[in-house]
Amino acid sequence: MVTVPSAGGAEMAFGPTKNKKKTKAMRQGRNNQAAGPSSADRATATSSDVKLDKARPSEKRPQSKRCPQEKQPEGRGKAPKGPGPYFYISGSNGAELLSIYCQSRGWQRIYDNRREDYALKWCEIKCPENYYHFKEGEQLLYQIPNNGVLTTKIGLLCCLREQERVMKKMSRSNKLLKMKEFFPESFRLDIREERKAFFELSKEGQIWICKPSGSNQGQGIFLLKTPAALHNFQARLHRREENPPNTVPHKAPRARIVQRYIQQPLLLEGKKFDVRSYLLIACTAPFLLFYAQGYLRLSCVNYDATSDDLTVHLTNQSMQKKNPLYRQLKEETVWRMEHFNSYINEKFRKTNGLPKDWVFTVLTKRMQQIMVQCFLAAKHKLDCKLGYFDLIGCDFLIDENFKVWLLEMNANPALHTNCRVLKDIIPPVVYESLDLVLEVFNKRLKGQNVFPLETLSHFVLLYHEDAANPGQKEPWKLRSGLWTGRYLRPHEVNISHFSQSSAKVLKNSSKKLPCSRKKRLSSCSERTAVKKLS
Repeated sequence: MVTVPSAGGAEMAFGPTKNKKKTKAMRQGRNNQAAGPSSADRATATSSDVKLDKARPSEKRPQSKRCPQEKQPEGRGKAPKGPGPYFYISGSNGAELLSIYCQSRGWQRIYDNRREDYALKWCEIKCPENYYHFKEGEQLLYQIPNNGVLTTKIGLLCCLREQERVMKKMSRSNKLLKMKEFFPESFRLDIREERKAFFELSKEGQIWICKPSGSNQGQGIFLLKTPAALHNFQARLHRREENPPNTVPHKAPRARIVQRYIQQPLLLEGKKFDVRSYLLIACTAPFLLFYAQGYLRLSCVNYDATSDDLTVHLTNQSMQKKNPLYRQLKEETVWRMEHFNSYINEKFRKTNGLPKDWVFTVLTKRMQQIMVQCFLAAKHKLDCKLGYFDLIGCDFLIDENFKVWLLEMNANPALHTNCRVLKDIIPPVVYESLDLVLEVFNKRLKGQNVFPLETLSHFVLLYHEDAANPGQKEPWKLRSGLWTGRYLRPHEVNISHFSQSSAKVLKNSSKKLPCSRKKRLSSCSERTAVKKLS
């Protein structure tokens, strides 16, 4: 039984705010903020530290300012029906699942982002307004403010390069992977020396893929497949450098990277695919990480490296929806990991000398190892406050030699359930994420040991900062007297149980997910989990 607190005090209600007409500049500036599912903050062209500007609590902000592309939800302006706790959701990504979860606990939804008495705030679009009045140790806030050091292409690239430089200087053996073992060769196009190195390296017959740093859903991605395409692209970049456009900051061209394209991917029935897995940062003070199993995303048509059709090369659903065959083949474009495992056992195990259940042994461990390494590369740059948490979508590709490549890490991964497989996978991921975040948060407030975790079921512990650094003084203890969790306080509920309505949603889906680690972890097994990954 975990106590989930309440907001005291009078009920607050705000009337609807008038929408100001968006200017052309505001519309064109949307891409500078992360937008839509699996979005991230925009990486700057001059630094690997992708940080969100945060106002101090004492700063006064304009009442009319809103996040870009923010849709006004139904019910805005309505006063909540109960005394709290209150939760705020913006955007449509996973909103229904989040509402089911919170309302099953008697929480009330509010619709005004200016209110300061929320217990949980979940926003799919990153903007400073979300962080103005966050109270550390009292509220829960989705998306670590500067998570772009992990979830933008340039942010992740810079962190991994810095990590590798440090490891080389230490000149001693370590258990970290080298970048070339899991990350495709990459160059930043916003840096002249790297542009030059890229164009000198590129040769006929090689394919490169160009990606905007902070984009998602395949937006702005294109392939460079021929010498002519490379030459034209180089000339375009040169013209822009010689004659930079007179633009205001929000119209500036997005920073890009170019990566070596994996031309020989493993194919399933002739189709290209990638693997979506989840990294949950359940707490940042101290850091606590978990892995959740995801699913496969396949293309609608057979793979052809020479094709100009991007739906052949990019397997995310947002891109596949553009293929005319998607409506007919939608259910076939998403596979369970169990289906994938059976397919590999049947088609490739003997011919490629793979161990039995390669998917749940070798592949899963490798993905977990890469996730932890990327996190450790960015850890010292992430904001750490009790109440911050994040769910990150990690995309992997497997080549024909069964080598595992990390493609990218995405903030605010898509939580839509528009096919049978996703209806079984996504809800348990969302619900267990929130279960773990709440349990850890409340135990930290009470000064209790985090483990064993009552709500740990399908997720797997990847990293526990206290276990990794047992001698380190915990910062949360230094200020524990200031942290009360008062916005989460009205009554006691069982953190691992839902109301009847939400229990029905989970009845079938939770049973179908394999439980890879149901045992409760002791402090001893925490250390073992961290060591095994390295």
